[in-house]
Amino acid sequence: MLFVEFYNHVLSTSLTPVKLPFPVKKIHVEKGTSITTYGQVEDTLYFMNKGIVEMKIKSYMTEKVIDFFFERELFCGYTSFLNQLPTDVQITALMDCEMEIIKRKDLMSAYEISLEANKFGRIATEQGYIRKSDREKDLLTKTAEERYLEMFQSRSEYISHIPVNKIAKYLGIHPESLSRIRGKMNS
Repeated sequence: MLFVEFYNHVLSTSLTPVKLPFPVKKIHVEKGTSITTYGQVEDTLYFMNKGIVEMKIKSYMTEKVIDFFFERELFCGYTSFLNQLPTDVQITALMDCEMEIIKRKDLMSAYEISLEANKFGRIATEQGYIRKSDREKDLLTKTAEERYLEMFQSRSEYISHIPVNKIAKYLGIHPESLSRIRGKMNS
């Protein structure tokens, strides 16, 4: 799905790419590339056409995986994108990715003149909030096994592209515990 299709779906419109209220540029990112690095001020919003990225944060003596982003999803170091302060997250491509990007300055300019752009921004922000709220609730109320099962059911086509240790970090468990969960599921 291209960004313009996503935009049209969110707003129930039928714009062409040239009619979008802000410019969108396609990019290719190779596996292993850091898209957003710790301490960087985020100035880009990303839309994933193809691929997977991980978002991680430093924790005491290690890094924790906060989230994964897949096809048809918007992502960035959102807090930094909003407040223009250095980010505390790092976003890295887990496979070769095809993305479309929107520069912050272009989005903010569109907000000044386009009610449609404002509506899109509001809906996208609401969807991001719901995603984070659901993740927080899951961490507080579900076991790692339940969270893995849901991840497996909703994203099975991607699981094989994510290293086991990264899935374990995302679930907040050790890789050995994840191996036991996977073994239990396969038996």
